[in-house]
Amino acid sequence: MTSRERLLAALDHKEPDKVPVDLGSHPSSGISVIAYNNLKKHLKLYPGQTRVYDVVQQLAEPEEDMLDRFGIDIIDIGRLYNRNQDNWYPVQAADGSNALYPTGIRPVKQEDGSFLILKNGSAIAKMPSGGTFFDQTFFPYLDGYPRDFMDLKKDMDMVMWGSVAVPPWDHASEPNFWNDLRQKLIDFRETSDRAVLISVGCNLFEWGSFLRRMDNFLMDVLADPDNVAALLEALMEIHMQTLTKVCEHVGDLVDVIKFGDDLGMINGPFMPPVTYRELFKPHHKYLNEYTHAHSTAKTLLHSCGSIYALLPDLIEAGFDAINPVQTNCLDMQPEKLKSEFGKDITFWGGGVDTATVLNRETPDNVYKHVIERLNIFAPGGGYVFNTVHNILPEVPPENIMAMFNAVKDFNG
Repeated sequence: MTSRERLLAALDHKEPDKVPVDLGSHPSSGISVIAYNNLKKHLKLYPGQTRVYDVVQQLAEPEEDMLDRFGIDIIDIGRLYNRNQDNWYPVQAADGSNALYPTGIRPVKQEDGSFLILKNGSAIAKMPSGGTFFDQTFFPYLDGYPRDFMDLKKDMDMVMWGSVAVPPWDHASEPNFWNDLRQKLIDFRETSDRAVLISVGCNLFEWGSFLRRMDNFLMDVLADPDNVAALLEALMEIHMQTLTKVCEHVGDLVDVIKFGDDLGMINGPFMPPVTYRELFKPHHKYLNEYTHAHSTAKTLLHSCGSIYALLPDLIEAGFDAINPVQTNCLDMQPEKLKSEFGKDITFWGGGVDTATVLNRETPDNVYKHVIERLNIFAPGGGYVFNTVHNILPEVPPENIMAMFNAVKDFNG
């Protein structure tokens, strides 16, 4: 099987020749720039300078040598952009190692060693001295909702997650963007058999928390549902503009369209299932129905936390796959998920716990842990190997090698 065939078989709940493997196909399946540089040093791989394509999360773009070495089956469409050296400028990561930032993103260093990202004179994000990611610092609706949402796009642009775009969306304002996106993907298809994912976001709950701040929006969901509903309708108008263009221009070429909406905490969903059904599920269902009707792509939802109680609704809403499968949360045990939902949704992740195992255990224990997870998730298809969210800065390269060695040995 080719990489693309392998991934599509898994998403169709058919057991492929090998478990498909992901590293960096979207900004929740990647690797910290620090961990990446340490891995390159360990492997004595120096094909080029490390590109930090996601500045907010400080994520490296895995280079071709790394993708080939670990048998990665799917890429982010964004890596087809910014291929020239003049698209990047040199910086140092928090550990002092060398990296490159996109030229359009220039955090400003402060006297205390912290970095700020500025927008229209306001600090919208901050990374403290020695920090390894940026935090949002500006919330446009902190003091309340506007009378209408005529300026919603502008307000979203004042949010870190909307302003500091990752590729290809850092080029979205260019006149020929959509035609160029299609041509780049056509050209890629002629030279590679890897599957391709495009992240479209279309976040709903998350955008509420980005605009209002999490504490306020959590109260709004229960105490002010009318304003929440009005915001969601306005967000959907904006989201559908993007999704329509994606389906029109590359819907026949991309393999996976990824949506995002963190719905879970460690100990359960952010809201009761009935609240999800009333406010959010109809919109998620519409996004899936539109995508399936206007493209050949499968849909992936990124949602962190304990979402076990919501999985029946997410399946009914039409999502084909779920990521990152945060197995260290309540009711998210691999055996439980696979036995109850393995025939209905593809699990994309959960292959190794990044919070307690990959960063702390010995390479031998990491290897055993990964083999155990593969034996649970892989049978019958419906599984894509990936870590539980991004590989953290402190993860030893030996443990990353043990993880990929386990996958290679399992795949045979």
